[in-house]
Amino acid sequence: MPTVHDWINNPLGVVEGLFAQGNPSPDWEKKVVEYFKEKLKQNDAHTWVPSLNDVPLHYLKPNSLVKFRCMVQDMFDPEFFMAVYEMNDTASNSKLMKCGKYKDVTEGGQVDFNSRNTVTSERQTFYCVPIPGESQWVKESYEGTSQARVVPSTSYAPNRHKRSYEEDDEMDTQPQQMKDPCQGAQGSAGFHGNTDSKRQETEAPNQNSSTSHCTSSPDLNFPLPGEKGPACLVKVYEDWDSFKLNDMLEVYGILSVDPALSVIADEREASSLLDPTESMETVEEQRVHSPPASLVPRLHMLYAQPLVHNNPLLPPGAAEENGEYLSTFRGELAAVRTELLAYFTHLMLGDSLAAEYLILHLISNVYSRRDVLPLGKFTLNLSGCPQSSPYTEHLYRVIQHLVPSSYRLCMSLHNMNNQCMVPKKDYTANRLVSGTLQLANNTSLFLDETQLEQGQLDTTGVRNITALGNLITWQKVDYDFNYHQMEFPCNINVLITSEGRSILPSDCQVHLRPTLNPPNLEEYLSAVQVAQVPSQLNKYRIYLSMARALNYTISDEITKAVEDDFVEMRKDDPQSMTAEDLHRLLVVARLLSLSHGQNTLSRDGWMKAKQLEALRISRTQQHKSVNGNEP
Repeated sequence: MPTVHDWINNPLGVVEGLFAQGNPSPDWEKKVVEYFKEKLKQNDAHTWVPSLNDVPLHYLKPNSLVKFRCMVQDMFDPEFFMAVYEMNDTASNSKLMKCGKYKDVTEGGQVDFNSRNTVTSERQTFYCVPIPGESQWVKESYEGTSQARVVPSTSYAPNRHKRSYEEDDEMDTQPQQMKDPCQGAQGSAGFHGNTDSKRQETEAPNQNSSTSHCTSSPDLNFPLPGEKGPACLVKVYEDWDSFKLNDMLEVYGILSVDPALSVIADEREASSLLDPTESMETVEEQRVHSPPASLVPRLHMLYAQPLVHNNPLLPPGAAEENGEYLSTFRGELAAVRTELLAYFTHLMLGDSLAAEYLILHLISNVYSRRDVLPLGKFTLNLSGCPQSSPYTEHLYRVIQHLVPSSYRLCMSLHNMNNQCMVPKKDYTANRLVSGTLQLANNTSLFLDETQLEQGQLDTTGVRNITALGNLITWQKVDYDFNYHQMEFPCNINVLITSEGRSILPSDCQVHLRPTLNPPNLEEYLSAVQVAQVPSQLNKYRIYLSMARALNYTISDEITKAVEDDFVEMRKDDPQSMTAEDLHRLLVVARLLSLSHGQNTLSRDGWMKAKQLEALRISRTQQHKSVNGNEP
């Protein structure tokens, strides 16, 4: 059997060994997946596998086992490939059955296309990108726990950024196309042979490269501007219906960066330009679906772990109810909360009420949906933020250092009128063009309305404001498919900072009331952040993730007490407590309980929630009476 290093360095050897033992029985495919799942469960085996997120591509061995922490940005049409085929071995003058799964090209003799033993199968391709807005502390923490041993590839020098895998081997790799009798939705599913290197492609001819015809790098379609990191074409062989767009995954698969892919793709593009009837795809579609493998590697999925969160400080299964880690940490939640409240109070310039609501906001989570209503969301509008000051920038920086994923959207007139926020389907290239609001669940979206100046919103600006409003109210984004809109539910924490009341809807408005007036605001805020040592920050990071993950229930006794209280509050003035007010009060009570590590509502917790809301509403009314009714 393979050694501990073989299953990482040469996973195809494991696949071929199990194929040779099990073919033609279909059980061999299940045994492959089970083999790698079991290996990854042993001790800290998952930390031995190199990650595309941490390691430059040219340091990774082709055809080795790698992992990729990512979000599914797009899903391409299924493609056909040769799962099993027969080859003529010229050395022994015999025929061999070969496995075409988990690879793009084959090496060896000549494929016998007329063999009746050929098996054509289907696989799905996901276009995956690093998790949008992932915080630097998350990246560094994941990288710090890695025990993978990698060395630079001998065929690729790290400092040669202008030269790709394809260009290194282009001179001695000139594959010739050979037609396959099996036809599919993507066109003719075929192999591509090579008389020198004997490499042949195992997938349908929909690969194409843009490097020969574009002077600039291809658009990697990251949702957020300025994002860096690899994009990847993930080939999925089973249960692809269980994955959804925008899912967070940790994919374990076999890395494919073969230079032959680009050369074959160039030939296809040239052929389609000369004779468009040769291919069912447009040139634009070929370029998007088959970028250079040195920029967008292929990853043949063996196993994928859906990520409920991307907090590297939590061990697997940490949020499981009755789990050992949760039971141990729950006793510490109240103490950590006290420390975090003090930290946020300093950040809020002495305003402890605003600090309380910021904690509640950061642990909020859509835990269920009743018809179209998302339950658990808690969008906070922090008004009273000074305009033209570094305050909101520092506030975002603190949040960025505490949550796994976040993005600050400066709501300037220029951004509102020019930024593409809603993803849109490009039918010419047959891809989903990403937008700012294509984010993974539990991302913190910081909307800085203090940047909004006077001026006119154009059609794009109005559309963007509408999209933000729908996201806040319904926790959904309507993707633009030209002829119709498709609704995608989401779970995104939205914090709005504004000078007056926000132009956007919110679940709760807290007007900032500072009790401190430092002579130099920027120096003060910087000092507050620097005072938090890394170990303390890690406690806050664990606290926020754990409080969000706790299950929550309300007993029948407390439910009856809340109903009676609601009736009592409406006795004198029915308008003093509406159904909407009661809903918000229940949300505050739930979050307040969870913030103290309590997974059920107590009478004391209900009273504290009422007191907190009474203070907030009183402050809001006082501000309105002093400043007049805000728009």
